[in-house]
Amino acid sequence: MREQEVIKTIQSELKFTDASIRKLKIFAKSVIDANREHNLISKSTEVDIWHRHILDSAQLVKFISFKNGSLADLGSGAGFPGIVLAIFNNNKDFHVKLYEKSPVKLAFLKTVIEKLELNALLYQNIYESTLESDYIVCRAFKKLKRVIQVSREIAKKPHKLIVLKGENAQEEVNNAFKNNKYPYKLEKSMTNDNSKILIANF
Repeated sequence: MREQEVIKTIQSELKFTDASIRKLKIFAKSVIDANREHNLISKSTEVDIWHRHILDSAQLVKFISFKNGSLADLGSGAGFPGIVLAIFNNNKDFHVKLYEKSPVKLAFLKTVIEKLELNALLYQNIYESTLESDYIVCRAFKKLKRVIQVSREIAKKPHKLIVLKGENAQEEVNNAFKNNKYPYKLEKSMTNDNSKILIANF
């Protein structure tokens, strides 16, 4: 799916506003411009940024209530999915928290947040304080077992964990939940028939 196809999809199916689309366009250009000097995303995915990165991130709005509270994006990287979700959010009482340890990526995220005037906060270390959010999301943070450990030991309860996974999602879930059973479901991804979205309650 190219840019215009993705825009049509996220407007009709995910209810992104015209204002959000304008910000997404600025964000996408910022990522590609910064990628010339820094490895924010794989160079091979630049041409497909709207489908591979933006739509992949945007689909998570289906599983989040933005009425109040906050979400934490672990390992935000170039801002996927955190910045995309912050762009969608238009509630000043709902906060998006981005956790990223790379100084280079952190600086990029700071620039984007300021440029787009987003309701988002930056943190470098998830272990510095209690992880207090109603939702924890991640796309390419760490192995699922490690994400589960963070969710169990550091994050406040209760919260919902939402993780974008590939075609081995069920196998990873079986392995990660081997010793401790938690209610979860696997949702189909909008960007890849073989990919899944793990949603678990803690």
